[in-house]
Amino acid sequence: MKRNFACNSLEHDLSRRQMLGTLAGTAAGTLGMGALLQPALAEKIKSQGKQVLFIWLDGGISQLESWDPKPNTEFGGPFRAIPTSVPGVHFSELVPETAKRMDKLAVIRSMCTKDPNHSTGVPRMQRGDPQNRGVTYPFIGSALAKLMPPVKNDLPPYMHIKPGRGGYMWKDAGFLGAKYGALALGDGKPPIHIHRPDSINNAVESARGNLRRKINNRFRQGRADSEVDAYEYSYQVAEKLMNRKELFDESLLPPKDIERYGTHPLGRHLLQARRLLEAGVQFVKVTSYHWDTHGDNFNMHLNLVPQIDRPFAAMIDDLNDRGMLDNVLVVLMSEFGRTPKINTRTGRDHWPEAWSMVLAGCGIQRGAVVGETTSNGAWVDSQPYDIGHLFHTIFHTMGIDAKETEYVNDDQPLPIAHDDCSKIAEVLS
Repeated sequence: MKRNFACNSLEHDLSRRQMLGTLAGTAAGTLGMGALLQPALAEKIKSQGKQVLFIWLDGGISQLESWDPKPNTEFGGPFRAIPTSVPGVHFSELVPETAKRMDKLAVIRSMCTKDPNHSTGVPRMQRGDPQNRGVTYPFIGSALAKLMPPVKNDLPPYMHIKPGRGGYMWKDAGFLGAKYGALALGDGKPPIHIHRPDSINNAVESARGNLRRKINNRFRQGRADSEVDAYEYSYQVAEKLMNRKELFDESLLPPKDIERYGTHPLGRHLLQARRLLEAGVQFVKVTSYHWDTHGDNFNMHLNLVPQIDRPFAAMIDDLNDRGMLDNVLVVLMSEFGRTPKINTRTGRDHWPEAWSMVLAGCGIQRGAVVGETTSNGAWVDSQPYDIGHLFHTIFHTMGIDAKETEYVNDDQPLPIAHDDCSKIAEVLS
């Protein structure tokens, strides 16, 4: 990242980052020095280009226990609906903090995506379900890493924070090739390769790198390039991240931020995501698992939903306070919703026919509610939208016309989003 100090000192940059983080972590509306610093920070963020925060609640959050409650109906469940900051719009009582930020959000309540299976629904939703052209399409993060103008900040354009193991996820890139894959931070921790042993000096490291490249070039002869390219690219990324270790230093985080986001995995990972966005990463994906509530749905949501409510609200506040919300598109979604009908295990099953998702930020109309469901929440009662419509919408917010822009794969032109879909105009500002 470009530094705005004559001496280009890392210490100056870190102290500035810590000061801004601490100031922005105070309550909204605080006066004083923070108000003077915000315009400068906003300009710095704008210079990084547009960005995306993609929050994936794997397994399927229930729309009835979050964004589209139906209290006192046959399928409504035990939780109340509460008013949001937009008059006439109500959320579940399980998301009180997000409800207070509805004036900065948009909710689509008429998602209708057809596929009820995790194994096929997850890739369908993250690839946009284009018409079959005989190729494997990229996930949305890889697509934008390819289509958006590159940013010169020595950071990967697509980073994924997830529980469990990390590594380089080259398969996300599909036919685009390994360099557009995701660098995954397992449990939010930095890649192991960025810590060079003290026993290896610059000369030894250079010699090892040259030898590795020669062996890779020999190995790739007569073989498919993808895995070798992914391996080599992962080393290139590691070399760059060696100079950005402060992004993973939790001691630099203000204690108030840690408290606001929460110490559970999703809270920690969203706070890590904020740091990556501040540093200029173009696409940051955060994944949370265990949302598949086939049994004991209500107690599970009582435990799970607050884990997204508080840190998501904190993220919206921070992006807004830092002047970033107009530049960062926030997407919060799953592969489908949950059934209105409650099963014999007091659970809700998979339901792609009528569910909700949340958007905010770059190009999104604040306070908008798009679509509606029937009184019992079973079906869409307005214009339904599939994942292809959402991809057109995301591309539009990034300044990409999905009707006019194409990929080229081995001289074959390919559309970047489903031909028969278009952007969701009602959600755009």
